[in-house]
Amino acid sequence: MEWNPELLSLLSIPFISAIVGWVTNYLAVKMMFYPIEFKGIRPFFGWQGLIPAKRREMAEIEVELVLGKLLSVEELAQRLDGEQLACAIERRLKQVLKSVVNEVMEASAPDLWAAVPVQGKNLVYRRIENDMPRVVKKLVTDFQLNINEILNIKELVVEQLVGSPSLINEIFLTAGAKEFPFIVRSGFYFGFLFGLPTMFLWHYFQAWWLLPLGGLVVGYATNWIAIKIIFEPKRPRKFGPVTVQGMFLKRQAEVSRVYAEIIENKLITPQNITHVILHGSGSASLLELIELHVNDAIERYVAIAQPYFGLGVGSENYFKMKALAVQRIFENSDKTLFYAYDYAHSALRVGEDLRVRMQALPPEEFEGVLRPAYRQDEWKLILTGALLGLAAGFAQLYLVFI
Repeated sequence: MEWNPELLSLLSIPFISAIVGWVTNYLAVKMMFYPIEFKGIRPFFGWQGLIPAKRREMAEIEVELVLGKLLSVEELAQRLDGEQLACAIERRLKQVLKSVVNEVMEASAPDLWAAVPVQGKNLVYRRIENDMPRVVKKLVTDFQLNINEILNIKELVVEQLVGSPSLINEIFLTAGAKEFPFIVRSGFYFGFLFGLPTMFLWHYFQAWWLLPLGGLVVGYATNWIAIKIIFEPKRPRKFGPVTVQGMFLKRQAEVSRVYAEIIENKLITPQNITHVILHGSGSASLLELIELHVNDAIERYVAIAQPYFGLGVGSENYFKMKALAVQRIFENSDKTLFYAYDYAHSALRVGEDLRVRMQALPPEEFEGVLRPAYRQDEWKLILTGALLGLAAGFAQLYLVFI
């Protein structure tokens, strides 16, 4: 049996349409995330993934729609126990305090400190070490009371995501692990279906513009329909025996789990929290707390040695000594708190809280986890798909039928 070349060309239309749908959707998904950095000649010739390009805006949306509503900084701070924190950092803090005492005394009262015998210095070290849990506990209590001045959750999230565009890609790709592949696959299926009417029209009406127009429709409609299927309808709807709901919204429990894991392990971590409180906009407030408690402790220690200590140091050096002690303790805070990361991770329970609360969100709010990746720039993706489909239609016209 011999096939008519014209018949083969006609039958190729829906298959080529399917390939066009697959390619346009594949490119649309890739263009959302890659390249991470701008490639080309600014400002007009080149491309950067839509999400990395707008990572600050995306990060702020994520905070407002999800994290800002579900995570209470005050609640998280209350979970820290001063005594347990002191135990976690005890070994490192003893080393730091001993070094700070030596440096401060050598800078403020070198002759006096040199005259103190080893036994006397050891008494000073032990007095400070014994008092350390009490000071840490009071400091943690004040930290909890002033948490909103010290830790800004929005600043933490935005800073991390702006500094790591690959991380914001990972968050969206992880949350949409099944939806993005569906967009690509659906392009093939819908492209084939849209190609069938184009095939019949071409059989009876061979206008030159028909195939380019069919390619444009395929490129446009496959992206548009795929996005609608992912997010619509928001709530389950029954059509006879069939219940229909947006793909992403139907996976709320699963997405909540994986989303919470990545937020806990890579974004709102003890390391990142420490960095923000020590170097962010609230660091001055933390320094004031440290200064308050260190000065209070020094006053109590010195009271024991008065008036001998006051005569040996002098009032001017005494104030310099306290300022230097505060400065050195603050500068060593990141290295000291490193030893508390494991304790803080287990105490804060960020992932557990986030997962439970995300699962309880109404669909309209849960949509905000992934929807920002599409909403503002989805027209660009759909338009790009349409233009690629149009180009593919012209190519099909000239390569197959002319």
